[in-house]
Amino acid sequence: MTAEILRIHPDEPEPELIERVALALDAGQVVALPTDTFYGLAVDPVNLRAVERIYELKERSRHKPLSLLISDVAQAYALARFCDNAFDRLAERFWPGPLTIIVRAGSKLPLRVTANTGNVALRVPEAPIACAVVEKLGLPITATSANLQGLPECTWAGCVREQLGGEIPLIVDGGPTMRSIPTTIVDLTAGDNSWSILREGAIPTHEIALCLQR
Repeated sequence: MTAEILRIHPDEPEPELIERVALALDAGQVVALPTDTFYGLAVDPVNLRAVERIYELKERSRHKPLSLLISDVAQAYALARFCDNAFDRLAERFWPGPLTIIVRAGSKLPLRVTANTGNVALRVPEAPIACAVVEKLGLPITATSANLQGLPECTWAGCVREQLGGEIPLIVDGGPTMRSIPTTIVDLTAGDNSWSILREGAIPTHEIALCLQR
């Protein structure tokens, strides 16, 4: 297998090309595409065979849930079991953007996607290509970084081709990603508006604290 490289305008994605990506995802394929931070591996999260393929490609522990890109806050409410005031504040302040929020997963998501933890990591991206794909597909997509275990994350399509070009069918070339720093990850699964930082990334911890102390 040699991956097809599909060039899409990073700021004004061509609708007919976005449709090709959505059709590939709908068919259960793994697609690499640019997000706010790094290139990510996208699949339909309810297609368990496609989800399993990502774990195989990444040699990722089955105990680590996959993060999902969603279109808006309303979709988050549909996927989560409960969203408290802390979630509302973070989403209003930092979405779309490089903030991943972990919440308790609702019943619509397969346990495989949550890695049997019952938790789901959600993010509304600001990268136009990723946004357009999610909107066209009408479903969230996975967004784990498109790199092999032990190798660096990719900020451009050529890097993905070097690492995974023989393993996946389609790589979307949207130019360099908007950032080269990973998302900040906030865990809200304890409830009662409590929170913790699992990874400080593009958004500093003090900005999260200021947002939640209002």
